[in-house]
Amino acid sequence: MNMTFLDPGQFTARLDLEAATPTPDGQGGAALAWTVAASLWARIEPTSFTFTETAGQMRGQLTHRIWIRARQDVAEGMRFRKGARVFTIRAVRDPDETGRYLVCLCEEGAL
Repeated sequence: MNMTFLDPGQFTARLDLEAATPTPDGQGGAALAWTVAASLWARIEPTSFTFTETAGQMRGQLTHRIWIRARQDVAEGMRFRKGARVFTIRAVRDPDETGRYLVCLCEEGAL
């Protein structure tokens, strides 16, 4: 397999990696509280934009490929935050199986 070459200078976005912590809501359910697990440098690549119609309204969905240095604590369902922007992680993979980088396929603004 070919090794992926990535210039470290392309990691220009400072992101917070957040994990969900369920908090009891007092009525038998739970509310999610997001806590920062780590702050890291990343490369953000927009990949697609699609429109869907829900209840008669058009809604856009923007997806991204976010590159980070490899970590053991990144999983689907976590999210990245950059200021007011939120990127929900839908899939995580090692692009060249060398353990150097992770590519996270994310949706911006998704819950």
